[in-house]
Amino acid sequence: MAEPQEIVLLVDDSPDALSFLTEALEASGYSVLIATSGASALSIVERITPDIVLMDAVMPKMDGFEACRRLKAGPSAETPVIFMTGLSETEHIVHALESGGVDYLTKPINIDELRARIRVHLANARSTQSARVALDATGRHLLACDVDGALRWMTPQASRLIHDAVGAGADLGFVSRQLADWLAGTEPVASPDAILPITENGKKLFQLAFLEKTGASEFLFRVTPANPVSDDEALRKEFPLTAREAEVLAWIAKGKTNRDIGDILGLSTRTVNKHLETIYVKLGVENRASAAVKAAYVLHGM
Repeated sequence: MAEPQEIVLLVDDSPDALSFLTEALEASGYSVLIATSGASALSIVERITPDIVLMDAVMPKMDGFEACRRLKAGPSAETPVIFMTGLSETEHIVHALESGGVDYLTKPINIDELRARIRVHLANARSTQSARVALDATGRHLLACDVDGALRWMTPQASRLIHDAVGAGADLGFVSRQLADWLAGTEPVASPDAILPITENGKKLFQLAFLEKTGASEFLFRVTPANPVSDDEALRKEFPLTAREAEVLAWIAKGKTNRDIGDILGLSTRTVNKHLETIYVKLGVENRASAAVKAAYVLHGM
């Protein structure tokens, strides 16, 4: 079977530019969709998600900057947008990037340079998508937002937890507003594991634990229930462990040595070793590392 062609959405109000670029891109093996205005581009992406967009900046009625901003607010938010224009002042380049573009080419377009940039941005987009799929597959409860609190993406597990808490089909605008207020009032980079309770009408629905800043304007959070159970309680629900065994396993998952665990729990190292032997049998594993991994899946969705 033939490999599916990657789809390029070409947005330009110039018939000559459309003809020239379409011919060159199709010769390079891409499937090309054409839009002659920002409005028609947005109409297309409502029905088809392109792999990349080539956007003319200067068009009548709705310019490319506004079209890009609207595209980034919808289902095609992750689609890379390369601007093409005769404008070459720094302020125009900055405007393009602030509108959500990933790159900027000045006209007249050099086809070899355009092909090279398309390849790079398609590869980057594939890597990002692969990472998201991997997060989905491992069951992590994660979401990301921008500096204004707008939700950029979330794993299916996080989506289920949130919608179970707020109700299916509920507007999540209040979540974005609370995120925006929190980000504006704190320095999350300096406070890892900071907890943000998400509330509505005074009721705590769920909470977000800040993990890290993953891009120039992207913040990553772990979603947890409003009243999460303790680590050892969660482990006891998943495995047939005693209370003490669950405590030992919880500290193993946090990377503590047997001596550390003994000091924390008031046990001798020998007793900790005995608990570990029983834990291995109950979890069906052979060593400390495997036990820690199993515990981490339960505690952190890792």
